[in-house]
Amino acid sequence: MDKKIEILNKKIAEAQLGGGEKRIEAQHKKNKLTARERLHFLMDEGSFQEIGMFVTHRSNDFGLEKEKYLGDGVITGYGTINGRLAYVFAQDFTVFGGSLAEAHAEKICRIMDLAMKNGAPLIGLNDSGGARIQEGVVSLGGYADIFYRNTLASGVIPQISAIMGPCAGGAVYSPAITDFILMVENTSYMFVTGPNVVKTVTHEEVTSEELGGASVHSAKSGVAHFSCANGLECINNIKKILSYIPQNCEEDAPALPYESSNEKRPALNTIIPDNPNQPYDIRDVIGEVADGDSFFEVHKNFAENIVVGFARLAGKSIGIVANQPAFLAGVLDIHSSAKAARFVRFCDAFNVPLLVFEDVPGFLPGTDQEWNAIITNGAKLLYAFCEATVPRITVITRKAYGGAYDVMNSKHIGADMNYAWPTAEIAVMGAKGATEIIFKKEISEAKNPEVRLKEKEQEYNELFANPYRAAERGYVDEIIEPQATREKLITAFKMLENKVDQLPRKKHGNIPL
Repeated sequence: MDKKIEILNKKIAEAQLGGGEKRIEAQHKKNKLTARERLHFLMDEGSFQEIGMFVTHRSNDFGLEKEKYLGDGVITGYGTINGRLAYVFAQDFTVFGGSLAEAHAEKICRIMDLAMKNGAPLIGLNDSGGARIQEGVVSLGGYADIFYRNTLASGVIPQISAIMGPCAGGAVYSPAITDFILMVENTSYMFVTGPNVVKTVTHEEVTSEELGGASVHSAKSGVAHFSCANGLECINNIKKILSYIPQNCEEDAPALPYESSNEKRPALNTIIPDNPNQPYDIRDVIGEVADGDSFFEVHKNFAENIVVGFARLAGKSIGIVANQPAFLAGVLDIHSSAKAARFVRFCDAFNVPLLVFEDVPGFLPGTDQEWNAIITNGAKLLYAFCEATVPRITVITRKAYGGAYDVMNSKHIGADMNYAWPTAEIAVMGAKGATEIIFKKEISEAKNPEVRLKEKEQEYNELFANPYRAAERGYVDEIIEPQATREKLITAFKMLENKVDQLPRKKHGNIPL
């Protein structure tokens, strides 16, 4: 038995060494952690249980039969993160560049199946050169097996992808199907076709970082939800995401202990500028309403005219969607609509209540928006809110104009509670534009058109640039003092805790993609 245990321990040591000391050293020189180091920092100490440590490839082409590594370039297993079960795979770049092939894919699929059966999050730490070319179509089949499982798991268990090295070609589509993508600055990139192919086809000179680096995908394309300074920050952000969300679609998010005290926030009474055209930062409102320092922003650098993220209210997890008056006046456009829609659908899938802060002057006009399908993209957000069955509350802080009023979780599309501050303006459009249309003839015939315009603008303001007409109709449940917002929301979400809402029976809807 001793001899057999000795053989076992040697094999374990061999597997844990991956591609060997030289390749580990090369990984460190690139400022990258190894796969095992990443798992060490991600999982609770001593909790990780590896599955498939001794798996090797079965290929005999191109000399591969002479080069075998235990684990075949991916570490898979399960353990706990802050005491909660999670399944994980970590690609090992020191073994065949982390390339995916038959056995490698089978290991990942095994973990995905276990995560689905046991209702726990799946985390992928991606660091791979792509498909293992020597195995040909078998590698492509492995990717497809993973994509299929990603799709089946979508909305059932949370799926998080960390891009901690290269992720190119077909490999990008697995992370794209998952719920959140995190990238590491200067050491990770994602693209369907690399710089060499781009140069050949389009004659563009571009580096990997310029084409698909963390800053590009977190700010320009919106592919990545988080851009992290290094691998450790990336891992800490994964842990933070998990702290706000449930294990699966059948559970509720974990709550923290909370003792109520004075919930009034007087600072909110002075946060809206006197000038209706002057911006303010909606994050200041969120910061006052949410539990202290609990707001965790998602997609921070992309479509900054809308702010989305997780927070806690009286210890309970909520998702926040808020127009941002400090950027493009908070208008809805193509990117902000898609960004918010995706977040709303995630929260709804995983039973996270939604809080909406509304200050929106409308949809962004222009040929660029129309030609690039603002209609379809705006409809995504409308569809997402209409379909959501979690508790949904809206607070209108200032402007709620036109179709954007409807789209931003209005009462008409199923919001449970709608509050408005006294500063709210709920109308088809702004006073100036409306006046110029309604009183066009009267103004043009006046002795002093400018004076008459001002008079009519003031008249329109008094009639419509307030929340009272909407409140008379019941479109707004209550007009509240800003300082009372937090206590109103705590009470309302408590009231909605046992909400049951069902969609019509169907296979699935056809969201405008």
